[in-house]
Amino acid sequence: MQYRSLGRSALKVSELTLGTMNLGPRTPEAEAFLMLNHAVSSGINFIDTADQYGGHLGVGATESLLGRWLAEDPSRREGLVLASKVYEPMSDEVNNRGLSARHIVSACEASLKRLGVETIDLYQMHHIDRAAPLDEIWQAMDRLITQGKIIYVGSSNFPGWGIAQTNERRGSQQQLGLVSEQGLYNLFTRHAELEVIPACQGYGVGLLPWSPLAGGLLAGPSSTAGRRHQLEATRVLHLEQLEVFEAFCAEQDTDPSTVALAWLLHQPAVASVIIGPSSVTQLEQALTAGSLKLDVAQLARLDEIFPPMGPAPEAYAW
Repeated sequence: MQYRSLGRSALKVSELTLGTMNLGPRTPEAEAFLMLNHAVSSGINFIDTADQYGGHLGVGATESLLGRWLAEDPSRREGLVLASKVYEPMSDEVNNRGLSARHIVSACEASLKRLGVETIDLYQMHHIDRAAPLDEIWQAMDRLITQGKIIYVGSSNFPGWGIAQTNERRGSQQQLGLVSEQGLYNLFTRHAELEVIPACQGYGVGLLPWSPLAGGLLAGPSSTAGRRHQLEATRVLHLEQLEVFEAFCAEQDTDPSTVALAWLLHQPAVASVIIGPSSVTQLEQALTAGSLKLDVAQLARLDEIFPPMGPAPEAYAW
């Protein structure tokens, strides 16, 4: 396992992050614990969750599952970079959501209790909240940092201008600001190249791509068979493009999912790629991505199959 700096911070994170959205609702607790153990023993030190994760088990269920795993062996917390998120509705109560200072503080307290830890290493805003003034958001974040309840702050699903606006403001206050952005980015969906990646590069923000396999589209034909109708329909719509990609992977004698993950590790600003396995077998497959090195010709061929979007402003300004 290789390690990279999280943006411009000095914190080192594994190039693969274990995303936990499936743990609990799709992956039973016993197998989830096996997966977590295997991930850590394989060198993954970065675990990402969110207060809303839990699916049919209810919001907070995944954080609680992680808390029980950490409680089995308190030494597991040492060495782990633990990330969670705030924004999504946690109940029907009107103020139990968003990025008001009140909700940020109360949501963080609740996450710490479910996780059974004293500190969340990376606390991320799950979405931009256009109704919340930056001064209000950072009043809460600064309070949590001062109290030792969080260390770094990141964003998720932010536009490029949101990253720039936030870090310009924080920089003028001689504060660190955002160190990471967790955004949708994969071979199939490259819109981040227009504004988000240039903003990340310009402000020293580490990109944490989510959905690296485009919901399974980039994992090969067997991954969509019998799955959601929408996923199967999307594959049919883009069948020619995906078949060319799969033929390319076959020429390299490599699984499509491994190529898709490896490609992301070759992209600028990427600090770590979030994988979301639902089984130990899927985790083991994902772990092979770091050892796959793509040469210039292979990267160029992938750009032919999945044309790049940018970067901005060169994509449209002249």
